[in-house]
Formats: sequence, C-alpha cells, structure tokens
Amino acid sequence: MPISEDQDLDESATAQLPRFLAVLFGVPVLLFALITWQVVADGPLVRLDERVSRGLLHPDGLSEFLSDLGNVQVALPVLAVVLGYLALRTRGTDRWWLPVTAAVLPMALVLALIVPLKELTDRPGTPAVPPGTGYYPSGHTATAAIAYGSATLLLLPRLRTPLARRTLVTACLALVLGVSFGLVRHGYHWPLDVVASWCLCAVLLSSLWLFLGRTARPGQPLSG
Repeated sequence: MPISEDQDLDESATAQLPRFLAVLFGVPVLLFALITWQVVADGPLVRLDERVSRGLLHPDGLSEFLSDLGNVQVALPVLAVVLGYLALRTRGTDRWWLPVTAAVLPMALVLALIVPLKELTDRPGTPAVPPGTGYYPSGHTATAAIAYGSATLLLLPRLRTPLARRTLVTACLALVLGVSFGLVRHGYHWPLDVVASWCLCAVLLSSLWLFLGRTARPGQPLSG
C-alpha cells in the first residue's frame, strides 16, 4: 500500500515532536536553574544584574503605573472575566469546564511556587526599595504573565481572523513586557528576578497551550 504525502508529513511531525518539546520546556527550565544558582551563590551573573539595574533605574509615575498592572487586584479580575465569559459561552457543550479549570491551574501553581522560592533564595531588593529580602523571583511578573497569558490562550481559538489573533497576542506581550519594564525601571525588582519569572511562566503557559490544543474543538469562533 503506497504511503501518501500527508502520511509522510504526519510521521515527520511526530518524529520532530520530542525535539520541539525538549526545546519548549528544556530551555526555560535550564535558564531558570542557572539564574537561581547564581542568585543563591552570589555569582558573577548577579553582579552583572546589579550593574544593569543601576543603568535602568529611574523611578517615575509611568514605571509605577506599569508595575501596578501586575498587581493581583488588577491581573486576576481580567482572567476571571475571561473565564466567566468562556464558561457562559460553552456551558452545556461536551467537557466545557475543562479549559476553564485548566486555565486556573497555572495561576494556582505559580502562586504556590513563588513564595517558597522567595524564602529559599532570600535575595535582597534594589537600593530603591526598603531593606528586606524575598525579591526573587518576581511575583508581579509571574502574576501578569500567567493571568494575561492564560486569558489570551483561552480567547485565541475563538477569534475569527488572523489580525484579531495577532492583535490579542501583541496586547498580551505588551502588558507583560510593560509590567516587567516598570518593575525594573522603578527598582521594585532586579532584572534577573523578572527573567526568572518569565522562565517559570513559559513552562506553565506552554503546558496550558498544549493541553488546550489537545482539547480544542474546531469551529468555535468568537461571536455575539
């Protein structure tokens, strides 16, 4: 029986999947491990981080506003609205609750991980904040990335056009990068605090993306 071109493509994609997953998860995990080791050991990467922070530090009203977009009081309601909307739009369909439940888990996990990591690393803050420790990794960055990222992943399959999807992804990236910049610019966090949170959130959001892709139902455009 001859093998069709589609079968060849499917087999090729299947063969590439382990490598893709290794990159998708392995790179951020390794980078997070490296940064954490440097923070705990007070290595040369930390000294470079401090020099970069001194060059970027300039507290002002804009940086404080951007930082506040990562507050739990701001980011979580955005995710809650999207979860509520999706639940209302899909309620009654087969396993409608799965995407909603899955999107809650990354936020719960990141909140459960951040506090122990802060206690473990015990990193002091920048000169712009009162004396204290527990600044690594950045909780505000993680909250923003997971809340806005999860909301984006839930809405993407329901948007009709590529332009709408690109606009949504761009807005999400702008929010997360804006929060990250504001935290560093205002001195609430060292740059590595922010980068470490990106790594954590990359793993969690990639997991959510893969799960939603496996459970997605075709033909569910956003309407009404």
